[in-house]
Amino acid sequence: MTRTDTDICVIGAGSGGLSVASGAAQMGAKVVLIEKGEMGGDCLNTGCVPSKALLAAGAQGTDWDAAHAHVRRAIDTIAPHDSQERFEGLGCTVLRAHARFTGPRTLEAGGTTVRARRFVIATGSRPFVPDIPGLADVPYLTNETIFDLAEKPEHLVIIGGGPIGIEMALAHRRLGCSVTVIEGAKALGKDDREAAELVLARLRDQGIAILEDAPVTGVSGKAGRIDVATEGGHTVTGTHLLIAVGRKANVEDLGLEAAGVAYTDKGLETDARLRTTNRRIFGVGDINGGAQFTHVAGYQGGVAIRPAVLRLPARARTDHIPWCTYTDPELAHVGLTEPEARAVYGGRLETVRAEFSGNDRAIATGDTEGFIKVHVAGSKPVGVTIVGRNAGELIAPWSLALSQGLKLSAISGMVLPYPTMSEISKRASGNFYSPRLFENETLKRVVRILQRIVP
Repeated sequence: MTRTDTDICVIGAGSGGLSVASGAAQMGAKVVLIEKGEMGGDCLNTGCVPSKALLAAGAQGTDWDAAHAHVRRAIDTIAPHDSQERFEGLGCTVLRAHARFTGPRTLEAGGTTVRARRFVIATGSRPFVPDIPGLADVPYLTNETIFDLAEKPEHLVIIGGGPIGIEMALAHRRLGCSVTVIEGAKALGKDDREAAELVLARLRDQGIAILEDAPVTGVSGKAGRIDVATEGGHTVTGTHLLIAVGRKANVEDLGLEAAGVAYTDKGLETDARLRTTNRRIFGVGDINGGAQFTHVAGYQGGVAIRPAVLRLPARARTDHIPWCTYTDPELAHVGLTEPEARAVYGGRLETVRAEFSGNDRAIATGDTEGFIKVHVAGSKPVGVTIVGRNAGELIAPWSLALSQGLKLSAISGMVLPYPTMSEISKRASGNFYSPRLFENETLKRVVRILQRIVP
């Protein structure tokens, strides 16, 4: 058993862990980075990158083999940025082993004892597999295995109508598979209902069957023929089954008890500074049990660097976190949803919107389906939903506005090139101010007086 002392020990080489390790090392801290699996974590290898690459390949009309070759190329192109070699080049000591705490300031990994001033746990999450009768007896896929399929499924049945399930439904439908999505509640249930319904309608138009309010009661069959039964006696038969009902934090077998770190099956118990119950140990990303997005892990990694490396105060926020489902049309959101905003602001909340059909660029390109909703409290946006072509790109200025506490006038005051889809945001802002300007009788009287008395 060897021993190493370090300033920062990071467990997990996904988005959050790599953000901490690279930042800390480049600031001059001594860093040990531990990863038992693939560098880059879920996002690079089995999550965001392959799923978006598969969606893009399907949209281009490629066949199954070409699509999966594109997925592999995308991963291979990005991988060097997350590689062991790059982080060793930054000065990190990289241990490819499982880490387990042996005390409040020590852990063991691959025959090495690591003692650190501060630890950051960024072990991420894995697919949650529900306790469905019969599921253990049939072959099923998760996001960790679906990209390895050698042959195209004839009929892919997906249990789970969240972003992962819906994106995989579209990707495989584009590649020629029959697809059925089964959701126990409402598909895309965390999103604005009107926007979600627009997306689901277009997916159904493309031939994807989406069953909502249909809890699964049992699974049976074998490879090539799998039956999924739902409440009400309905059965869906497919050749392949994908489980996409959520994620589970990787808290097991880390020795958290020895480290004095409290946790539940949902993740670590952390405060606003991302500290666990052991103040020398921080948690970032999916392990905290909050919003499970790559960009959230990266953001929290940046927050954790301040107290862990620079000894500066920092607090993680959630009110400015965006997300996007990469369907066609895309559905993007930042901040509070309308029900959340109503609960906080009550009658002070005002919602304004603008339609893509009123945007000149959308008309010119034929992408007129979609809209933007902006929830405003006082004069500040507190939540925004966009559904339409490139919604994930169009949400960017609103992410900035919520992050920096900008007023709606900052959006309406932008000068944008014409014609662009980005003008949809300016149009929504204008729809907030227009009644205040053009339906204001007092202002009209003042203007009439000014026109008479000012030469």
